[in-house]
Amino acid sequence: MTAQHAEHDGPIISKPALTLPALRQAVATVAPSRLTEFFEDMQNTFVQAGDEDSVVPIRMFYRRWGVVVEIERHPQTALRLHDAERSMDSEDPDVREQAIREIGEIVRAAHREVEGG
Repeated sequence: MTAQHAEHDGPIISKPALTLPALRQAVATVAPSRLTEFFEDMQNTFVQAGDEDSVVPIRMFYRRWGVVVEIERHPQTALRLHDAERSMDSEDPDVREQAIREIGEIVRAAHREVEGG
């Protein structure tokens, strides 16, 4: 499945709405191995929102997972991110520095896209 995604140039799913059902389905499609993390984060977020009597944690949850989906729905972008994450383990400080720049670029671009930019 990953090999097929790596060859695909465009997004593998449409950009989901920032709602719980849409994000849950998107995560299940583009990053199924992260569903447990999604549900744990969701549970913690809703507890935090109740404790704080605020919807801000919920909005941040939607945004955080919107960014994950934005990256993962673009196979080439996801591949670049995961390669850079693995490069963080390098003993070479130049390799790590380049990985940090690459990760930052990818994540910032995904945030801009999620924000509607």
